[in-house]
Amino acid sequence: MRALLFTSLTLLSALITHPAMGHDVDITGVARVFLDEDTDNHYRLSIVDQQVPPLFNVERILPSHCTGLAPGNFSYRFQCEPALSIEDELVFPWALEGIVVIARWRDDSNISSYFPGDGTRVSVPLGDLKAGAGPLSNLAVRYLILGAEHILFGIDHLLFVLGLLLLLSGFWKLIKTITAFTIAHSITLAFAVLGIFPVPNAPIEALIALSILMLAREVVMGQRGVRTLVHDKPWLVAFVFGLFHGFGFAGALGELGLSDNDIPLALLFFNLGVEAGQIGFILLMTALHFTYSRVFQGLVVSTHRGLAYGLGGIACFWFLERLPALFAVA
Repeated sequence: MRALLFTSLTLLSALITHPAMGHDVDITGVARVFLDEDTDNHYRLSIVDQQVPPLFNVERILPSHCTGLAPGNFSYRFQCEPALSIEDELVFPWALEGIVVIARWRDDSNISSYFPGDGTRVSVPLGDLKAGAGPLSNLAVRYLILGAEHILFGIDHLLFVLGLLLLLSGFWKLIKTITAFTIAHSITLAFAVLGIFPVPNAPIEALIALSILMLAREVVMGQRGVRTLVHDKPWLVAFVFGLFHGFGFAGALGELGLSDNDIPLALLFFNLGVEAGQIGFILLMTALHFTYSRVFQGLVVSTHRGLAYGLGGIACFWFLERLPALFAVA
């Protein structure tokens, strides 16, 4: 039993050796690129994120019928004969999770879309950025995937969900609690992305760590037979903490430079992707718990206690790690 408990704590605590994945553009590996059509067949590429490597030879990313021109201020210029069409493609040699390209055409149409990378490059089909190409379904699918990836690689959010699973017993109580959490972070995600109620990132990241720490404490107290409001009304507490997590999610969309017309659809499907990833994680944890409880019936309680202490230790580390940024903002 000690060996199993030590293994659980070791696997969980190994996360401490890596920085907690927050919810901003740098950590998620998503950059922004602006594509402007200046005059007939002349274009500009502007890269606004400093962490992105420069393009020393812009012709490498262009279609074969395009040639590079003298660069402008903070932009790469090129011309194409014939003009860019929906059949063309730009290929960026960046090992990023993806990029958001905002195309501003001469007909005053502004179209943005997210393009995932494959680990070595990011391909941008122009058909997804040309007016009239009808890329609404593509936009929906891409932001659905982005939302799912963001939740599945957002360790702090997943640990909070894990804490809820450790705290709760009973199917309907779990459904109500997760639903309250979902509604709460959907509300603040929308408020932050739409600019209705923006909040600095540093205090939110500290509060998210604190929410995991508090939840871990409640799990331990429940295992000792001490009941509090969290145990009697977990959906109420999940709703309050969900508000903080929603502001954290907003960092993944709020700085992507989406055009106003694309924000509602991107917000909807990003949030649906987050929920799909969250449901997948819950189903996986439920299946693992069922299998584990069948094989190691007498060790379930001890393992849960070890996981709760591991959650608390990681959350405490994250909170202390994020405090300097909080004071810098203040």
